[in-house]
Parts: sequence; structure tokens; C-alpha cells
Amino acid sequence: MFQIITATGIAYMGSRRQNVSHPRVTVEDFMPMPRWFPSPPSLAFRRHEAAWIAAANQLNASGVLLVVRSCPEVEQPRVFPLLQELFRKPVLPAGLLLPEDGLRESDGDHGDGTGVAVARSSALQWLDEQPPGSVVYVALGSEAPVTAASVRELAAGLELSGARFLWALRPPSGAAAGTPLLPDGFEERTRARGMVCAGWVPQVRVLAHAAVGAFLTHSGWGSVAESLRFGLPLVMLPFILDQGLIARMMAERGVGVEVERRDDDGWFGRDDVAEAVRRVMVGEEGKMLARNARRLREAVVGDDGGRQELYVDELVQFLQRHK
Repeated sequence: MFQIITATGIAYMGSRRQNVSHPRVTVEDFMPMPRWFPSPPSLAFRRHEAAWIAAANQLNASGVLLVVRSCPEVEQPRVFPLLQELFRKPVLPAGLLLPEDGLRESDGDHGDGTGVAVARSSALQWLDEQPPGSVVYVALGSEAPVTAASVRELAAGLELSGARFLWALRPPSGAAAGTPLLPDGFEERTRARGMVCAGWVPQVRVLAHAAVGAFLTHSGWGSVAESLRFGLPLVMLPFILDQGLIARMMAERGVGVEVERRDDDGWFGRDDVAEAVRRVMVGEEGKMLARNARRLREAVVGDDGGRQELYVDELVQFLQRHK
């Protein structure tokens, strides 16, 4: 069984055995950390996140081997032995399965991390004109349940923050074609320091660009892994599934700041966005977060970028020994 969520998220959900002996049904059941997983209370789900988990609690525990897209350098090392105890089967980290393009440069045409050559986009051309480390890249993935109202609050927060930004904006699910998403005059007022891209953005190349100094993300594991690849601090706006756990895990590692939200319904306002962006991009706290992110990158990737490949090699060797 191959899991693309974090080891922490799997441990939080537990095996069928734990959930039978300690059943969790209601939203309140999923809010505290489970008794079998001793972790800081700060990692726990908020009420609006627990509601999603309670509705989707269907972790598949079949198979003879559990392979996790993660590694001990990122998560608590003890979580992997814990998973082996919970599921009573071998547990192997596959590493983060990171994109190949690890060069922080802004010239020429490179791949997008998938081996596919891409033409130089307007987003990359715009980044070429920005000072090093000055831009917040904003992308909330393709599955986050973003509403039109939250898009407007996010836009207003970016404007209030005063930071340079590149925003890969996707229309919210269910939004009618032609529906205005941004506040009136937003793009004109921020044109000197911001760019909104409504189409496809080569995310790996954007994150690798020297002008990008932080990543405002929904805290999906794939996006966070890509950010770790390039040593970028995070502004985190989690929505569903294990994204809240990931955000709190990264905050515990000192590499990001979570946008404050109302506990019950998850609502956030422009001031919350602006404050989180400023904390990451400005002042001593921002410098500390950037240092921590670079150190975590060194621990996760290594000087030559090959440390993660060792996990894949070990997985292949295990499969060959047990075929």
C-alpha cells in the first residue's frame, strides 16, 4: 500500500484495530490527538478541519507493506516505528519524490520537473525583474475548496501586506464563467509589485527562481515537498484533509507561519493574511524562518541533492529481497 499523505497523518488516522477499539465518529472525536499518538497538542485539527476528516475517515489498511511518501528528516523520526506498531506490517519511507529541477536560476529554458521542456512564461519573465528573495509565490492547488469570498480576502491581504507577489489564481469551484474574483481595482493598485496569472504556471521553476523568497500554500503535501526542495519558508493556509497537520508540523519545525482562522468555520480575513505574510517576509522572524528552511533543505536533500534518492534505492532493494 502506497500512501501519499504524511506519516503523521497516517498515524493520526490509525489502523483499523485502533479505530475499532477506540471508535471515532463525531467531529469532536477527531479534534484531539489520538491516545496512541503522543504529539504536541498544537498539531491537532481545528473544528472545521476535523469535520472533513470525520466525513472522509476511510483509510485503507490492506496490503502487506506500507510505503509512505515522506522521510524522518521532515517528520518526527518516531512516527515511522509507531506506524509499524499500529499497522503490524513493515513501513518504509519512499522519500519525498522530489522534482528533478533543483537549480535556483532564472535564465534559459529548463524543464518543469517532469522532464518536459517548457517555454519561458510571462511569470518567469516578471520574476526576472524582481530583487532576489523578494516575492511571495501564491498557489492554493487544484482541489482546495476556495470560495469567491476567500479569494477576495486573500487578495486584500496581499495588498495590505505590501509584499511583492506572484499569484497562480484558479477560479473557485462552482464559480460561474466571467464572475469577477478580485476586488475592484486590485490589479491596477498592485501592478507595480504583483502579478496574477490565471493560466498554467510552471510551479517548480517558479519555486526555483532566485526572486522567490516564500511560498503561500494550502499546505498540500506535494506543494510543501516542492518548497522544501528549494529551502523556502511557508505562509500556510490549509483547507482540508491532512493539510492542517502538515501546516502545524512545518510551524513546529520553524519554517512557516499559519494564517489565523476562525476555529469553527475556518474563515480568515485580510488582516490575518497580511500579518502572516509580513511575519515571513519582514524582520528578524522572517530571517529566522528563512534560515530554518535552508537548514531543513540541507537535511532533507543534502548538498548534492541525492539524499532522497537513497530512500527509493532502499525501497527497491526491499522489494527485490521480498519478491
